[in-house]
Amino acid sequence: MGLTPANVSYPYTALFYKYTEVRMPKSKKRSKNAPKYQYIWNTYGDWVATKVGDYIWDLTGTWVAWVEDNEVYKVDGEWVGTLSRDSRILRKRVSRRPPLRTDIPPAPEKPDLPARAPLPPAFAELTYSEIDVLEEDPDVFKRISDRRPDMD
Repeated sequence: MGLTPANVSYPYTALFYKYTEVRMPKSKKRSKNAPKYQYIWNTYGDWVATKVGDYIWDLTGTWVAWVEDNEVYKVDGEWVGTLSRDSRILRKRVSRRPPLRTDIPPAPEKPDLPARAPLPPAFAELTYSEIDVLEEDPDVFKRISDRRPDMD
């Protein structure tokens, strides 16, 4: 018969086990109106942006893109790529780009963005015909589209 706290008769055993148990803090419950975050990564595992609803925000809190049917568009209407299941923005290496969107949604109200992200997921291997947009061109959201017509 092994020694366990139940069958040891030392006088301070109960107090020892009572005060040395690990006490976890009570987690804050998310309110029903709290936004659901989807963290967007590059293939290196770097947190690049956060998706809240249908809008993508960079790490500085600037609205940089929106998502429609898993297709990502910059705020000037240029198509960037497809949001994959593992939260990367991917596109075919050689593909025809759709025309610029003119029906750009109005700028959303800035949400409370998280200060830190969890660890990145394990990413699926990319075929040669696919590229990670944020790995190939990390400044994709910082430029105005070169496909936009010049101003007169």
